[in-house]
Amino acid sequence: MSPLAYILQKEFKQIFRDPAIIRVIFILPIIQLILLPMAADYEIKNINIAIVDRDHSPSSNRLIHTITSSNYFRLVAYSSHFNQAMQNIDNDRADLILELPSGFESELYAQKETRVFLAVNAINGVKANLGATYLRSIVQNFNNDFRISVLTPGRFNDLPVIETTSSNWYNPRMNYTFFMVPGILVLLITMIGLNLSAINIVREKEIGTIEQINVTPIRKTHFILGKLIPFWILGLVVITIGFAVAWLVYGIIPLGSYLTIYLFAAIYLLAILGLGLLISTYAENQQQAMLISFFLLMIFILMGGLYTSIDSMPEWAQWVTRFNPVAYFIEVMRRVVLKGSGLADIRQPILIMLGFAIVINYWAVLSYRKRS
Repeated sequence: MSPLAYILQKEFKQIFRDPAIIRVIFILPIIQLILLPMAADYEIKNINIAIVDRDHSPSSNRLIHTITSSNYFRLVAYSSHFNQAMQNIDNDRADLILELPSGFESELYAQKETRVFLAVNAINGVKANLGATYLRSIVQNFNNDFRISVLTPGRFNDLPVIETTSSNWYNPRMNYTFFMVPGILVLLITMIGLNLSAINIVREKEIGTIEQINVTPIRKTHFILGKLIPFWILGLVVITIGFAVAWLVYGIIPLGSYLTIYLFAAIYLLAILGLGLLISTYAENQQQAMLISFFLLMIFILMGGLYTSIDSMPEWAQWVTRFNPVAYFIEVMRRVVLKGSGLADIRQPILIMLGFAIVINYWAVLSYRKRS
């Protein structure tokens, strides 16, 4: 057999000899892919609201019923005094306060307008902003229904109104799991590939086998390939398992071709595994390798476009994401799974990722110092 074949045989035996690695590669991704999309829900529900009703009229009761019957708000306090409701915000039992003034109904009939007061607990900025938006939308709909059902035609000005109808393409029901699951699958593959490859050569250093390899006639290129190819194959296996879970649990079937995804994933894994091996050649022990890979993973995840839109980031951050391989893979996964994009549509990300793979792996080969 060739030297590369011997190294591959050794690596596969070493991987399957360790039960912990088998669990990390095959069992943990399944559990994480099932649990994480269920928790990472972009839709805000169960917003605690305290209502101050100073009017106690049929109109105010109807508005309160409209708010509490929605799936977004949960009434935690109902009183006639604002200070009592404010105590719920101070004690973190309420997220919003809606105050309906005395004369709420009479002003609607007599003056055709009235004002309500909204106080928001903005410690959790995302929940506060979305909660206030939901509540304003409900109040606006209530106002429109009131004008239509109560006021007779001709008693208010017939002003021109622009109505907007929307059509959601590629994800018609706005199902968050359809765009979260492909992104989370990318993160799982990245974490497994980067962490395991980062500690690979370092483990050889710590147990002393690296010195035995260094005195053999094995070339540096064969050595790096022998370390990279096993995890590259296992990474493709993890992707297959991930798609099986996505289909069985969430009913997600890519609109595009699996071949397109696997082609990009194969290039992506070369880049990520090469980065892990590059870390491994510089690190002196497994702790150093794990800390460096953790540092890079945090940047990759937070600036990958999964949880926050890249277009909403500052300009300097958008430039940083251009060197983030995770951002490209998440974009490609969503485009192929939801939009049905083909190879021609993702030609640019493929070329960029191929450039990453060549540069990083060439650097890893150069940085590995083989001593005789």
